[in-house]
Amino acid sequence: MVPVSIVIITKNEADTIAGCIERCRLITDDIVVVDNESADDTPGIAGSYGCRVYKKNWNGYGANKNKGIEAAKYDWILSIDADELPDAELLNAIHRIEFVDPGVVYDLKFRSYFGKKLIRFGSWGRDHHIRLFNRKLVKWSETMVHETLIIPENVAIKKLAGYIHHYSAKDAGEYAGKAHYYAKLSAKKYFKEGKKAGFIKLYLSPVFGFVRNYIFYLGFLDGREGWAIAASTLKNTRRKYIYLSQMENRHEKKQALKDSYAVEY
Repeated sequence: MVPVSIVIITKNEADTIAGCIERCRLITDDIVVVDNESADDTPGIAGSYGCRVYKKNWNGYGANKNKGIEAAKYDWILSIDADELPDAELLNAIHRIEFVDPGVVYDLKFRSYFGKKLIRFGSWGRDHHIRLFNRKLVKWSETMVHETLIIPENVAIKKLAGYIHHYSAKDAGEYAGKAHYYAKLSAKKYFKEGKKAGFIKLYLSPVFGFVRNYIFYLGFLDGREGWAIAASTLKNTRRKYIYLSQMENRHEKKQALKDSYAVEY
């Protein structure tokens, strides 16, 4: 075991949580699961494996990850999702770390799957994220979606051997549902940040994203799955900015109505 706490946020992960925890148990004796009102037996399964389970109301991905970090036993944190599995090479690399310098974070490579197929190209084939860090210096940004780690400038980034294997979607239907959900959350996030859905975002960004993933990053070499991922990315990038545009229009109408009442008064 190494002095690392693993933090997992969950919602309806009964199909995957056991396999994830079994791998995590090869790293540490401290696994924190922050569950967000699962309708299945996710909390019960996690508890049966000896995890500390916290049932929290949903405050966004970053906020709930930070809740798990605060509850952790150790200062070193490995943040993973219930549909992610560290492989043997990565487990060995983590066990070789001395964990003496909090000013280092570790960048992990990912291998992502669409159904049972490993995706080797496109943006999925290039995926990597910083997921291992010390909580004394690093925390998650508390945004609703697309949370990022807030890392001081003087922190060193090191890469580890091995991969986290991410089983992101069972099929095209599940992937489309997740993408639609994230599109709505992203639009809300952008609206709060004051971002605008102009012509470029609505019409050019989706096409550029498709070309980049499918052509420049060779997504076409992944066959039918590569096409499905690139096409869904185009559709949901456009959908995200349509939602943002709709929120902007509603806000402008409300503001205009308030202004008209103020003038009449």
